[in-house]
Amino acid sequence: MRANYGYADGSGEYYITIDTDLCDGCGDCVAACPNEILEIALDDYDDPKAAVKPEFAQSLGYVCPGYHAKCEKDSSNCHSSCRVDAIKHTW
Repeated sequence: MRANYGYADGSGEYYITIDTDLCDGCGDCVAACPNEILEIALDDYDDPKAAVKPEFAQSLGYVCPGYHAKCEKDSSNCHSSCRVDAIKHTW
């Protein structure tokens, strides 16, 4: 299953998609995010999975540097830190 978080507006589409079948809930993506956009939450089956915090879902284009950008913390990002390639960005 894929969980989509984000929005589209006049400037583009800003979605983070987390493949919950691949995500193992390790938390590496959460640790890599300097803006603390991600969290580990229980899914519908009570399994820990990465998720975008609800308060950021409608502002991702402003608070997340995106798929190709490297975050300032350690030159990585949530996508590059994910060992199972479960996170995708649309921008």
